[in-house]
Amino acid sequence: MPITIASIMNLMGPDMMVILLIVLLLFGAKKLPELARGMGRAVKEFSAARDEIEKGLSQSVPSGIAPAKLLDIKSELLSGQS
Repeated sequence: MPITIASIMNLMGPDMMVILLIVLLLFGAKKLPELARGMGRAVKEFSAARDEIEKGLSQSVPSGIAPAKLLDIKSELLSGQS
């Protein structure tokens, strides 16, 4: 199950609705699609950069290193990004 911001902060149902209402009041209905597009682009760029780093790591690592070590390196990178 993927971990999302809402699940980390334990925001469900009414809490999330209140937050969305506040965002709507702050930015207005006309700005929301623009904000969503910007957030989508940011997530896409982040994912592309992460994939590029993983690809670079897998290509530059000598074949003598055990796969478990690669997983440790990957988990360290992912924990450092959050």
